[in-house]
Amino acid sequence: MKKFGEVTKKQWIKAGIYLALYILFLIWVRSWLGIIIIPFILDAFTTRIIKWDWWKQLKNKTLYQIMGWVDAIVFALVAVYFVNIYLFQNYAIPSSSLEKSLLVGDHLYVSKVAYGPRKPITPLTMPLTQNTFPGGGKSYFDKPHWPYERIKGFGKIKLNDIVVFNYPAGDTIVTNPKYSSADYYGMILYPVGKSRCRDIEMDSLSTLEQRHVYDFYYKVGRQYITQNEQVFGKIMARPVDRRENYVKRCVGLPGQTLQIKDGIIYLDGEANKEPDAAQTNYNVVLKRAIPEKLRKELSLSQEDLPNSQNRQGSVVIPLTRKAADILSSNTEIVADISPIRYLPEESEWLFPQNKNTKWTVDDYGPIWIPAKGSTVQLNLDNLPFYERIIKVYEGNDLKVERDGTILINGQKASSYTFSMDYYWMMGDNRQNSADSRFWGYVPEDHIVGRPVFIWLSLDKDKNWGQKGKIRWNRLFRSVKKYN
Repeated sequence: MKKFGEVTKKQWIKAGIYLALYILFLIWVRSWLGIIIIPFILDAFTTRIIKWDWWKQLKNKTLYQIMGWVDAIVFALVAVYFVNIYLFQNYAIPSSSLEKSLLVGDHLYVSKVAYGPRKPITPLTMPLTQNTFPGGGKSYFDKPHWPYERIKGFGKIKLNDIVVFNYPAGDTIVTNPKYSSADYYGMILYPVGKSRCRDIEMDSLSTLEQRHVYDFYYKVGRQYITQNEQVFGKIMARPVDRRENYVKRCVGLPGQTLQIKDGIIYLDGEANKEPDAAQTNYNVVLKRAIPEKLRKELSLSQEDLPNSQNRQGSVVIPLTRKAADILSSNTEIVADISPIRYLPEESEWLFPQNKNTKWTVDDYGPIWIPAKGSTVQLNLDNLPFYERIIKVYEGNDLKVERDGTILINGQKASSYTFSMDYYWMMGDNRQNSADSRFWGYVPEDHIVGRPVFIWLSLDKDKNWGQKGKIRWNRLFRSVKKYN
C-alpha cells in the first residue's frame, strides 16, 4: 500500500489514461452503474490498497506457479468476454447454406460494432461458449436476465448484407443430440402431432376450423414429445443471446413485402438482385462420373456430390447458373440437366406452420415484414404470420377463443403495433438452406453482427497435411465482396 504522496507521476499518467478510456467506454455503452469500478481502477494503478497480486508473496513454488496461471487465465477470459460482447467474435461456417459465397470451413471475423453491439441479456456465461461446455452441460445462468438494449453502431442492416444472428426458432429445443439442432416447431412438434392424427382435408375447413386442427396438432405433438423423453430428451428453453448463431443473407427489410416466384425473390413487386453465387438444385443425368478437374472447376464439395453418387445415372446437385451452363456444355459427361422445383406436399411445414398456405421453397408469399411502430389489423387469416412475434419475441399473452376472438393480454384485439424491426434472412444455396421460409422473421434483438472478412478457411473434405486443406486464396478476403 502506498500513500498518495508516494505515487509517481508515471503511475498517475498511466492511471489517467486507463481511467479516460474506461469513462469513454461507459459513455458509449450508456451504463453509469460502471462508475463504481473507478475507485478500483485508480487503486490498481496508484495506491494499491487492495493487494491485487497477493499471490506473488507465496513461498510455495508450486502454488505460486498455479496462481500465476490462474491469474493469467482469469484476465484472458475477462478480456475475451468483453471483446466478444462489444467488439468482435469468431464465427465458423458450419453448413452449406451460403455456398458458393461463404464456404463450409470459412472462419469469419464478425464485427459487433457494425450494427451496434447488443448489451448482454444473460451476462453470467462462460466466455468462448455459446450455450454449452465442450463436454456438455449448460454454460450460462438464466438469471440475471436483462432487457434487450443495443448500443449505437456504425450503421444499419442493408439489403443483401450477410448477417450473423441468433436462431429465432432456437427458443425451444429438445436435449437429445439427434434432434437438438432441428427446428423444434417445423421439424419436430407439428410433424409429430400430425403423424399421431388421422389425415384431414384442410381445404374443406373454414379458417377457424383449420386453426383448431393446427392447435390440436401442437397439443398432441407437445404431449407426445413430453411423454417420450427417452427418445427426444427434455424440452428446454433458451434466452435470445444463448440461441445458436446462424449466418444468412438479409433479403428483406422492415416494411417490405416479399414474395418468391419460381425461385426469384421479389420485394414490393420488384425482383431483388440475385447473388452471383446463388445456387439451386438441378437433376443431372450423368453418362459417367464427373472428373476431379471438372469437380474442382465447379467447386463441388463432398456435401454437394458425394463420391458414392458420382456415377452414371440421375443425381441431384446444387449448382450456380454458371456451373450449370458449364456442366450442360460437357455433353460427353451429361445426358440431361434440369432445375428442380418442389411441390407443396414436399414443403408442408414452412412458416407459418399453423396455416394452410400451399407455399413452397420456390414459390412463397407474399408476406409482409413488420417494422417498428407499424400497426397491422389482426384477423384469423393473418394472425399466424404475427402471433409468434406477439407472444414470443415481444412477450405478450395471446389467446384465441373457441369462437375466434383474439385476446392480447386479456383484452380483445383487432390490431397490433410492433415494438421491434424484423428481417427476412435466406441462404444463397436456395433449396438447401434452413432459413426464414421455415422459421419466419428475425427480430432486431437477435442480430449479432456483420461478418467483415475471412481470417481462416479450411476444406473439410481434406485432411491436415493434405494439399488444399487451408484455402490460402480465401484468407483475409472481404465478406463485402459477396454482398
